[in-house]
Amino acid sequence: MFKKLKALLADFSNELQQTNKPENSIDFNTGLAALLVEVMRADSKIEQSELDKIADILKTQCELDTSQVKALIDKVRPMVEAALDLHQFVKEVNAKTSYEERMEVIELLWHVAFADGHLDDYEDHIIRKISSLMYVAHVDFVAAKIRVQESLDI
Repeated sequence: MFKKLKALLADFSNELQQTNKPENSIDFNTGLAALLVEVMRADSKIEQSELDKIADILKTQCELDTSQVKALIDKVRPMVEAALDLHQFVKEVNAKTSYEERMEVIELLWHVAFADGHLDDYEDHIIRKISSLMYVAHVDFVAAKIRVQESLDI
């Protein structure tokens, strides 16, 4: 009896992995997009300027066209909302980047936070949290923020 139940559960697990894997798989682009979306969501307001900034970043950094960017954002938004934490996204970005590249990612996050012309405390907090998960030193976290502020004359 237990063998049949175990086999049934194994079949169900394999079926779930096969059907969910492509849609919910996380690669670098998905991880980066998820982090950008998380910063956008941090202040509980989704501004068009933030969505536009995310689209620009994904087009430039991930070399995606407009339709690919839209599909990626549409894929990531429910993933971010359902996620219990950011580790799954950060893990993929960390695995594919050097320390210097992770600092650049932090700068990209700051660009999203400042896209609406206002830095919310929640946005600052989430970028600080992501920076810590990416093992970016606090001094580099602050330097990235200052570089973005200066580039935007804020």
